[in-house]
This record gives sequence, C-alpha cells and structure tokens, in this order.
Amino acid sequence: MVTTVFSINELREKRANLWQEAKTFLDTHRTENGTLSAEDGAAYDRMEAEIIDLGKEISRMENLHSIEAELNRPTSAPLTNRPGAAATPATGRASTEYKDAMLTAFRTNFHKISNVLQEGIDASGGYLVPVEYDSRLVDGLTEENVMRQLGTTITTSGEHKINLAASKPAASWIEEGGALTFGDATFDQVIMDAYKLHVAIKVTEELLYDNAFGLENYLLDQFAKALGNAEEEAFLVGDGDRKPTGLFHPTLGGEIAVTTKGTAPTADEIIDLVYSLKRPYRKNAAFIMNDATLATVRKLKDGTGVYIWQPGLVAGEPDRLLGYPVYTSAYAPTMEAGEPVMAFGDFSYYNIGDRGTRSFSELRELFAGNGMVGFVARERVDGKLILPEAVQIMKLKA
Repeated sequence: MVTTVFSINELREKRANLWQEAKTFLDTHRTENGTLSAEDGAAYDRMEAEIIDLGKEISRMENLHSIEAELNRPTSAPLTNRPGAAATPATGRASTEYKDAMLTAFRTNFHKISNVLQEGIDASGGYLVPVEYDSRLVDGLTEENVMRQLGTTITTSGEHKINLAASKPAASWIEEGGALTFGDATFDQVIMDAYKLHVAIKVTEELLYDNAFGLENYLLDQFAKALGNAEEEAFLVGDGDRKPTGLFHPTLGGEIAVTTKGTAPTADEIIDLVYSLKRPYRKNAAFIMNDATLATVRKLKDGTGVYIWQPGLVAGEPDRLLGYPVYTSAYAPTMEAGEPVMAFGDFSYYNIGDRGTRSFSELRELFAGNGMVGFVARERVDGKLILPEAVQIMKLKA
C-alpha cells in the first residue's frame, strides 16, 4: 500500500478546489423544486464530509509544525553583548531567583517562603506571579479568548477614564467679511473599573512533591483556560453587574442596525449589516457569531448565486464573509427569536482594562484532610465598548 503525503499548501489547495466543485455540483443538480435527489444529496454530503476532513488534517499538520518548531527552538540564548562584558542581571519579579522561589513555595505548600518573594506580596495576601509566568498567562488568555485578540488591552492602576468626542464642530460657508459661526465640541467619558475574577484548582500532594511533574506548566495552562473562557463570555454577553459589559449588551453594547424579517439571517440582510457600519470602521471590521449561526450563514448566496462565505486559504487566516474575517465563539448569542445573532464592526474599540498583575495564593487548610493542596489565581479586569457606533448588531425578529 502506497501512502501519498501532501504538504499543508497542497491540502489547502485541494480543499479549495473541492469546495468549488461542491458549489458547482449543488448549483447544477438541483431539481425544479430547488432540492437534490437522494442520490445527489448523498454525493454532496460525501463531498462536504471530505472538505471537513481536509480541514481537520490541515489543523493537525499546523499543530505538528508548531510543536516541531517549539522542540527545535535553541536551548541557549544567543550572545547579545560583547564577549567578556557582564550582562545586566534581571531584578525583582523578573529575576530567576524570584521564579525559583515561587516554584519552591508551590512544591512545599508555601511552607518554605524565601525572602525574595516579599517583593511581590499582593494586597489580598497572595504572591504576585513572576514576570515570566505573568507573560505566559497573558499568552494563554489571548489564545483562549477571541476578544483579547480583537480588542484593545490597556493596563490600569486605578479607575481609568477614557475621553470621547460626543459632538464635533461643523464647517459652514460664509460670505467675504461675514460673521463667523461657532460650533461647540462636547466631550463624554467612559470609566473603566476593575472586577475580580478568580479560579481555584486542587492538586494531590504526590504530584506537588514529584519534581518530574511540570507543576508550573500545569497550573498556568489550567488557569489560562479557565480565566480565558470566563473573560470571553463576559466580554461578549456580560451584563456589567460585577463583571465587564459585553459587546452584545442591549443598551451599552453595539448598535442594533438590522432586524431580520425571518427566523434566520439572509444574504441581503448581512449585506445591509455590512453597509450599516460607517466606512472608516469597515477598514478593520470583522464578524463575530456563534458556530451554530455560521452553519446557517455558510449556505447563503448573494444575488449572483455565489456563496458569500469563503474558506481561509492561508495558515492562521480566518474564514471570510463578504470579504471580511469571521470569528466564532461559543459564548456569542445563539439564534433565538428577538435576540442578537451576530456583530460586525471594528472590535479594537472594545477596551479591556487589566488592573495590575495576576497573583497566586495557596489554600493551606481547606483540603488538608483529603491529601490535596489548593491554589488560587486572581485578576481584576473590566471591558467596555467605548464607541457603540463602531459595532453594528443584527437581531432576529421577535
């Protein structure tokens, strides 16, 4: 048996060609009633299944290349200064001593506390994570959280006020020597606060004391996934009550631009949504919707019979709808009557405010009787859409 190995680009090209064949097949085999015969329907289903399988294989190969790149990364840092010149040692939470002290504290249930950790005591009694850990945790949040990819993240040290131009002066024509007219420019403010988010996990004492177990990687991965999921849900549908205000909030989120006439979006209504967004915002615009909504949208065509959904052909590039990137989230609203169904806009106007740095602490006695050790990660964060006109919302009819 001979196995043919395709490159990622060949698989992408094969998927794109198969998608075009499937569209042509669908267009040329419909009956007068607009449906497919049982035989043709089965043939189309096989083509669609092959497209999906190719997409999964592409994802596997991309992950494989990513892992290989990580394993092939040099284990020693390159020289960045003159030979013989002493490198400037890192200090504070960026130092190796702080990182090692934090790992030792983890493995001893915080019974061995080095004096170096006193530099990073949190107000709530925990210890601020080392700089390297905090960066890796932010990376994890970005990977898990679509809004951290698209929004604008700022670091705040207290209540943060963002000034907005509520109205702008307009120019007017006057006669030579005529009197000037003055327009008033008014300003508004959006206040970014900070809401507390935490995640607690338990590990067994055996794992804690086993030096072969990558404790810090396990903790960071679990914390990043849990915090990232909670953040994404709040950034999309949060009600602003002790949590961020979501993009789909009925009054403080994006503007309702299109209400569908039926129980599902149509191609014409999506086109109306695109052009309801002002031209300057369309340059960096994208769609956000639920996977179930995308499954419906993928079957839509424009007035010329061309599918408005286009698969991404380049690694890391999202699929496109009417030429604009499409991002999906499990926390975006589902297709329910009277509820938002998708957002289109420049999501950089959604601001995410991180208050300070994240911290770790241990639960000393709570699980002692079970041979378990608890750890808690905390952060304070807020999120708001500071310019509602930058995001337009489609809503299903009631």
